[in-house]
This record gives sequence, structure tokens and C-alpha cells, in this order.
Amino acid sequence: MTADIIKQPSKIKIWLLQARTPFVTASIVPVLVGTSVGFAVTGSLNVVLFVLALAAIICLHLGANLTNEYFDHLSGNDRLNDNRNPFSGGSGLMLRGLTTPPAVLLTARVVLAAGAISGIAILLITKSAFILTIGLIGLFGGYFYTANPFRFGYRGAGEIVIAFLFGLLPVYGACFLQTGAVSTVALAPALIVSMLIFLIILINEFPDRRADAAVSKRTLVVLLGPGRAAKIYRAALAVSYIIAVTAAIVQPQIRLACLLYLLTIPLAAATLIYLKTDSLAGPDRYRANKFTVLLHLSAGLLMSVGFIITRTLN
Repeated sequence: MTADIIKQPSKIKIWLLQARTPFVTASIVPVLVGTSVGFAVTGSLNVVLFVLALAAIICLHLGANLTNEYFDHLSGNDRLNDNRNPFSGGSGLMLRGLTTPPAVLLTARVVLAAGAISGIAILLITKSAFILTIGLIGLFGGYFYTANPFRFGYRGAGEIVIAFLFGLLPVYGACFLQTGAVSTVALAPALIVSMLIFLIILINEFPDRRADAAVSKRTLVVLLGPGRAAKIYRAALAVSYIIAVTAAIVQPQIRLACLLYLLTIPLAAATLIYLKTDSLAGPDRYRANKFTVLLHLSAGLLMSVGFIITRTLN
């Protein structure tokens, strides 16, 4: 009994795990990239709006994670998933009785409300219809990713929705907060970030495919099978580098940032080594997940540094 008490995680740790907080880099990267694009354009930084944007998207992300955990638990997905891992399959905390579905749903709504408050603060400062639209889309997409009646994640649209919510939308939103305008300079980096977060969602679906199929969660891996889904992964990754090279040629203002992104090619190559179907089922089956997360983070940091250096040198 004493050993059980010692092993029992703290309440704080339980809720940090329940909300999948180690993956908030998916929220931080697009805001960082968008803000650095804005800095490259204007040469100035509005720290208050930057912090509020981070708070809003992190709350949106954590709220979406919690609602995803809640509805996956209700659907039976968590119970059927015997391939849970650090990157996918949910926390499993409700199955272990460490949290309850009502508490998880309530916490999700509180966190989403906190994100909405941050968004309202941004709106009061900027008085921008563009920011209002972004905020409403973010709240809507984040909650209904797995919630009824839309359940985007269950209907073959989850990957695209997340790519938009954690790619184009926040990069352009963060850039707008710094520039007050919708800038074409942000397009290429926003598309690259969208591609990479799409890849994170896609690769994390491989271990879950049997449990997802059992509850009719129609992810791309379920719909297409692992082989075709792996081809989509490779194609999307290649497209991200094509975008970077093209943008570096035609847009001098973002050339350095795009060239720095190319430094991630060795990491991308390492990821592809573990993308083979047999690797995804073997002892190295989580390497591709890990490397994809690192690729997304590295790309965001490198591009942000590139934009900052570009502005500093000009």
C-alpha cells in the first residue's frame, strides 16, 4: 500500500498529462513564426499582443486536447487502444480512474474559456474584425474536432482542420498582430508550418489505426491504409521543402528563413528511415513520431531566427 501511495502521481502532474501539455510546442511554433515574420516586416515587437496570442492558442490547444480525450473515452476508442504510447493514443488516465469524464469536460471548457478571454483582450486592443474571425474559427475548430455534431477528427477531415488551426491561422494571426495587415510575406512560412503539423497528426495516427477503425474514427491512416498514408507523409514533406526553395528564390525578404529551414533535411531523412511499414510495427515504431515532432520544432525555431536576423541586418 505504501508503494502504491509513493507511485501515485500528483494532481498537478495528472492534469498536465491529461491535457497533453508536453505537446504545446505545436501551439508555440506558429505564433513564434508569425510574430517573427511581423518583426521582419515592421522592425518592432508588440510584446503584450505576442504574449496574449501565445496564451490564446495554448489554451485552445489544451482545451482541444481535453475534449479529444473526453470524446475518445466516450466512444470507446481509449478502451480499445492497446498501442498507447507517449505520442498518441491519449493519456489513458480516465481508464485508470485518475480523472473522470465530467471533470475532464469541465476543465476543457474552462481552458477554452480562458483562451476566449485572451482573445477578447486581443480584440479590445486591436479592434480588428480579422482577429475576431480568427478567434471564432479557432474556438469552433478546437472544440468540434472530436465533439458532436461535426467531429472533424472522426470524418476524414481532422488532419486538414488541425493543419489550418495550428498552421495558416495562427501564423497569419500572429503576423497581423505585429503588422496590422495581412502580409504575403507570411504565406510560405505559414504553409510550411501547416505541412509539418499535418505530418505530426498523420504520423500519430499509425499506432492508433486499429482502435480508430473499431470506433469508426476515419483518419487518413484508417481510410487509406498505412502504405498510402506513408506516401502522403513523404509527399507533404517534399512539398514543404519545395515551398521553401521556391519562396527563397522569389521572395528575398524571407530567403534566409527558408534556407535555414533546409537545414532540417537531415532530420527529415532520418524520419523517413523509420516511416517504413515494418518499422512502424517494430521496436523503432515511435521514432518517426519523435522525429516528426522535433522536425516541426526545429523548423519553427530556425525560420524564426532567420526572420529576426534578416531584419537585424537590414
